[in-house]
Amino acid sequence: MKPLYLDSTQSVEKRVEDLLQQMTIEEKVAQLNSIWVYEILDDMKFSFDKAKRLMSYGIGQITRLGGASNLSPRETVRIANQIQKFLIENTRLGIPALIHEESCSGYTAKGATIFPQTIGVASTWNNEIVEKMASVIREQMKAVGARQALAPLLDITRDPRWGRTEETFGEDPYLVMRMGVSYIRGLQTESLREGIVATGKHFVGYGNSEGGMNWAPAHIPERELREVFLYPFEAAVKEAKLSSIMPGYHELDGVPCHKSKKLLNDILRKDWGFEGIVVSDYFAISQLYEYHHVTSDKKGAAKLALEAGVDVELPSTDYYGLPLRELIESGEIDIDFVNEAVKRVLKIKFELGLFENPYINEEKAVEIFDTNEQRELAYKIAQESIVLLKNENNLLPLKKDLKSIAVIGPNADSIRNMIGDYAYPCHIESLLEMRETDNVFNTPLPESLEAKDIYVPIVTVLQGIKAKASSNTEVLYAKGCDVLNNSKDGFKEAVEIAKQADVAVVVVGDKSGLTDGCTSGESRDRADLNLPGVQEELIKAVYETGTPVIVVLINGRPMSISWIAEKIPAIIEAWLPGEEGGRAVADVIFGDYNPGGKLPISIPQSVGQLPVYYYHKPSGGRSHWKGDYVELSTKPLYPFGYGLSYTEFSYTNLNISNRKVSLRDRMVEISVDIKNTGTLKGDEVVQLYIHQEALSVTRPVKELKGFKRITLDAGEEKTVIFKLSIEQLGFYDENMEYVVEPGRVDVMIGSSSEDIRLRDYFEIVGEKEKVAKKFITEVRVENK
Repeated sequence: MKPLYLDSTQSVEKRVEDLLQQMTIEEKVAQLNSIWVYEILDDMKFSFDKAKRLMSYGIGQITRLGGASNLSPRETVRIANQIQKFLIENTRLGIPALIHEESCSGYTAKGATIFPQTIGVASTWNNEIVEKMASVIREQMKAVGARQALAPLLDITRDPRWGRTEETFGEDPYLVMRMGVSYIRGLQTESLREGIVATGKHFVGYGNSEGGMNWAPAHIPERELREVFLYPFEAAVKEAKLSSIMPGYHELDGVPCHKSKKLLNDILRKDWGFEGIVVSDYFAISQLYEYHHVTSDKKGAAKLALEAGVDVELPSTDYYGLPLRELIESGEIDIDFVNEAVKRVLKIKFELGLFENPYINEEKAVEIFDTNEQRELAYKIAQESIVLLKNENNLLPLKKDLKSIAVIGPNADSIRNMIGDYAYPCHIESLLEMRETDNVFNTPLPESLEAKDIYVPIVTVLQGIKAKASSNTEVLYAKGCDVLNNSKDGFKEAVEIAKQADVAVVVVGDKSGLTDGCTSGESRDRADLNLPGVQEELIKAVYETGTPVIVVLINGRPMSISWIAEKIPAIIEAWLPGEEGGRAVADVIFGDYNPGGKLPISIPQSVGQLPVYYYHKPSGGRSHWKGDYVELSTKPLYPFGYGLSYTEFSYTNLNISNRKVSLRDRMVEISVDIKNTGTLKGDEVVQLYIHQEALSVTRPVKELKGFKRITLDAGEEKTVIFKLSIEQLGFYDENMEYVVEPGRVDVMIGSSSEDIRLRDYFEIVGEKEKVAKKFITEVRVENK
């Protein structure tokens, strides 16, 4: 007779309790641990002997089966099945492993689709396309047996010096929340049996670090922490039923997040009702001892983390191995903490259906990797992500039959520089750098890993332009310089071809990744925001030829490009547009696609302005009483929500359903008519902002409360209706209670946070009341 825990007709709760009762201490501890996939491989093949040594009692998670190996999708499935077969047939209880992977800009694995980096995805302002992207990630990961994604980033960042800015959805809590919730829904679906576990990270405030430095302390007051930085995570838990959380590396007010009972127990589990698992960030438990120095040994760090609520140690067994067993055996830690963590791990595995379906069909894996349909989605996202920053005298779009075009710059013909820091090639580079130079994390490293065949087909900007230009157009190319070094040896060739051309397209920006030589990405923080190396000097040299210049930015963070903004007639922000980015950029250059992306983060004039963001308080964003700095304005170069189009849009007929509303009314409808008054089909992102004043605490000058991207043919008009809940106007008062207070609410509808087209107001009447939060503004669009 099979044990109850293997009976799928029983409830998950009963199965968990039955299995827990049968587990030894060694088996329980094993479920709280993980191993790198290459720790059980020999020359990229499964090693029974290594598995017997490392997984004799089972294992909680397998780290990066695809992302930390050279395995093809089919080989990945084969290894995944061998791992599960070993665990089921060669351990006493037969508990399957949960395989996790990274998925910031697509599943981080060989052969998987590389979508635009997250900051570019945020620039689409299209949460529906985010959910489609996450669905592709889910399909590809499930096809190879991976059932947990370490994404999305729900970090809010207002300091682009921070290298991981590119991995975020930007500066605004509502935009980050809306995109993050859609991403989670795309991964998890309505049922984890059909989906994969999403992991909200980095809990919380990681993107607001001191000096923009990775892992540095974040200084965030309690009210701001709750209203801004916790907000996307709370919505992820309550709206999207997020199944996993990863704490940040940093500290808040002296308490590292991985030992914070306040964050991981009081707020996350007690206040929000979170029922999923908390997984450590890589090496973060060890950092309690080695980096933060809040304990004197490994056992102390393991105790702090487990008692705070960290269920699983990633990426490999260390502090939750022997140190945790010694704590249990000596009675230094209450076994209840262990049992509760194990129960949460087992619950997720049962909910995923791993006990019933541990194996994967090997033949299907290749069929759903980087298919034509998936590439078309990557192409569509890349198109929608592009932000037109400047188009003086309508230089763009170009005619396809120009006599000659000069394409110049270090990012013009580099497939490597089209991708974000969590794309598969970048992580192979990082593992190799650690293996060959400095194993800074003292972690097991792969012996046979190679940087070979690590790219899917990627279209560069040069390739995209050549494919679009007429057969009679001469397309000239010169690299000009590298992204980072100071050599100007290539300037002469670049200037010469610019002189020969009708127009020069100069493609500059970043190289994203985690290794030395990268200018954006994890641990690639910067002290200034100018273009790296001599790239701006290259642009100046081309500009001085007198040939009209178009600058295309392929970059991971906002750049201080004040000279370029003043002198160059056309500027395209393409971020890190992924495998189809070159086609998308060429579409915009030649007018086959009308750009409609909007900035998810403000672009500063200078690094000295930081932080510069739109939702500052009334006393912020200016210097009293003169207003500006001595050297320059306090305003950003380009504000949040900004982006141009090749057509024009009019905003009329702002209507508010109720001039006076109370909590009994529950909501107010705000509608506006948007018309394409130009001659080209185009997209507009309609943005709803509010402001409240005369309340018990100060409120931001503007707060985004809704948005909708719409497509309009020339002359077409539509009505956009926002359904705003009164509870969405709540805030934390002086007693840190979430309340709605009576008073005037200013309503602003616009094309950016600065380009406000229409204004009106309504009034909240009645008494101050404590309320439960609501997060999402429903939006519908009606034809006129």
